[in-house]
Amino acid sequence: MKRTIIFLFFSFTVLVAVAQHSVSGKVFDAVNKEAISGASITSGNKTVVSDIYGKFTINTRDSILKISSTGYAVATIKIAGSDMAVALQPSINELAQVIVSANRTAQKRSEAPVAIAVINKQTIEDAKAQRLDFLLNKVSGVNMVNLGNEQHEMSIRQPMSTNNLFLYLEDGIPLRTSAVFNHNALIEMNMTAAKNIEIIKGPSSALYGAEAIAGVVNLITQSPPAYTGGYISAQLNNRGYKRVDLQAGATKGKLGFIYSGYYADQTNGPIEHSDFHKTASTFRMDYKIDNKTTWSNSITYVDYYSDMYGSLDSAHFAQKNYAAQKFFTYRKVYAFRGKSVLKHNWNDHSATTATFMYRNNSVIQNPAYQVASYPVDGIATNPISNDTATGNINNNSFSSYGLFIQHVQKFKFLQSRLIVGSGAEVSPQRFNEDFIWVKKQNGNYVSFTKANPDSLLAKFKTLVTNASVYTAYDFVIAKGLRISTALRYDAFGYSFVNFLTGSKVTGGPSTVTNYHKLTPKLGFTYNFNGIGFYGNYSQGYVPPQITDVFGKINSTYLKPQNFINYEVGGWLSLVQHKLYIDWSAYLMNGKDEIISVRMDDGTSQSQNAGQTRHKGLEYGITYTPSKEWMLRFSATNARHGFVNYISRGVNYNGYDMSAAPNFFCNAEIAYKPNAIKGLRVGAEWQHLGKYFMDNLNTHTYNGYDVFNLRVGYSKQHYEVWVNALNLFDKYYSVLSTYSGSGYTYQLGDPRAFTFGVSYKFGK
Repeated sequence: MKRTIIFLFFSFTVLVAVAQHSVSGKVFDAVNKEAISGASITSGNKTVVSDIYGKFTINTRDSILKISSTGYAVATIKIAGSDMAVALQPSINELAQVIVSANRTAQKRSEAPVAIAVINKQTIEDAKAQRLDFLLNKVSGVNMVNLGNEQHEMSIRQPMSTNNLFLYLEDGIPLRTSAVFNHNALIEMNMTAAKNIEIIKGPSSALYGAEAIAGVVNLITQSPPAYTGGYISAQLNNRGYKRVDLQAGATKGKLGFIYSGYYADQTNGPIEHSDFHKTASTFRMDYKIDNKTTWSNSITYVDYYSDMYGSLDSAHFAQKNYAAQKFFTYRKVYAFRGKSVLKHNWNDHSATTATFMYRNNSVIQNPAYQVASYPVDGIATNPISNDTATGNINNNSFSSYGLFIQHVQKFKFLQSRLIVGSGAEVSPQRFNEDFIWVKKQNGNYVSFTKANPDSLLAKFKTLVTNASVYTAYDFVIAKGLRISTALRYDAFGYSFVNFLTGSKVTGGPSTVTNYHKLTPKLGFTYNFNGIGFYGNYSQGYVPPQITDVFGKINSTYLKPQNFINYEVGGWLSLVQHKLYIDWSAYLMNGKDEIISVRMDDGTSQSQNAGQTRHKGLEYGITYTPSKEWMLRFSATNARHGFVNYISRGVNYNGYDMSAAPNFFCNAEIAYKPNAIKGLRVGAEWQHLGKYFMDNLNTHTYNGYDVFNLRVGYSKQHYEVWVNALNLFDKYYSVLSTYSGSGYTYQLGDPRAFTFGVSYKFGK
């Protein structure tokens, strides 16, 4: 009897073992190829979770696996073999999106009480954008102004502006140090390295500090792919633009790496003296020390040069005359940055991140916007002729050393989450400016010579220090109702040393200036069955830039800019998540806002504007009736005006700020037919409404409408595309101004046909 029982038990065990089989695999993102950790893999009544490498192993008797992860569509697949590669498609439900910029850690979009938008990898791949403005302008409330060759201004809850009210991040770390803002800072980004781009509209100073006033743009870089792969592409257009992109990466065991880079070149463009070239390279290496700890290191280098043709005057613009008026101006940008990030998950509810950062940047230029009428105060003689103007050659460079630490702790109590962090930066900065004589001929600026003997307009250095601490706490007080709070303290120090004797030209005397500020934020979100609302109160703060404070002795009076923002918004996800609507309404009051005032000699000067008011409504509608069709409309109604501002005896109270359109929008329709797999067709409309060209509202520019058409076809590893930009060849100006020196126009892109081809390798 005993032998019989043992035999039966052994037979049952063998049958069970035979009936079950072990299945292993790796879960990864179908678009960006990154491994997905924390994905749930279910078969029958058994569930396992993918590890930090995206790997899983499950023992099952079933033939079906169900895989799910936040932000992705649920996949149900048939088991095929014992080692499976499982690609998850990002969810079309925008409320299911996972974002990281709103509170510096991953969370659902529906939990963030801010106006935030995500440009995902699929959108980036479909657009095949040559510049970031082609991507950012798809977002309601965003108008990135193209000044040619990736040079730009920005407008997010502000007029089109060069002011330091926008913060540009890469993986949550500022591209540049505070106090050395550059409105062209996005030149220093590497578009090829982008996994997605997140845009926060409105103040975020409580988490990110200075310059996070009107908007934050955070480019999140691609991490190493789950499997060896990448792509190479080439494109050119009929306007002299050429570009090559390369991305390649692999993961072997605990080590993963990826290279992303591109080279772009423009020669013989539509405007004379408009050549440029740019090289951008990013190398990233991730080492997964164990299942809880990751060490990530990356370096980025950008080498950029552009002829700076400047703006057109009214005569050239009216005649469609693209001949250059300045033949020698240029801009050179060199940017190197590296960061080392160590992240440790103590458990499922606790994680700490430490980041060390280094930057080395310089902008060297002979700026077109500084070419001005003679005479200039402080320069006694004119050695050339009366038909002469003046200008300068300057070099603004800095390096930075920074350490940032952040801890995230989740609690069961009120489903709450606490974030605490601190940061410290030390940034030595140098600025040199040489005076030049500019020769005028037939109304153009044709050449320059240095003064003899050399005449230095500025030579100084500044040690910039910034120490900060911040905390954020959010919690649930009722079903669907989440409260979010944040508080940050920043302390800035400018130790300024002027190597020249202080004067109106050479700048102020050597001194030490300190700024500090406590900035709060309070908000809530409420979600119920795909319908949500949010509201927030936030403050923004930014001290003046170094060149604003010390560059001219009569600018030392400049005060820090302060903003108070009130905002409400919401979202609706309807028709089984096929229809998505989001909106936000804001009122932002500015005090001592620094604006750029165009002087009568054509130059610009920074001034505090007393009090300003910015209010608007931003809204977007996305409708995906099927997998074949997508329709999107993004729009903004806004008003930007002076409340209390008097300059040189002129009262601007009640006037609209210049370069501030009351309405702009972007609409798009995309078609990917099932009948022709791999084909995509997209049509886009960009509209900018009329605006005042001056702060006294005496001159108006009527705006423009531009249409783009994009067609692409991919099969297996290959893809070809044609982008027809400005399809109807609209003649327009992206930015138009008026001052005592006359009209200026920044020419928009004429019609261009871009042809491209790419090859993708790997799984």
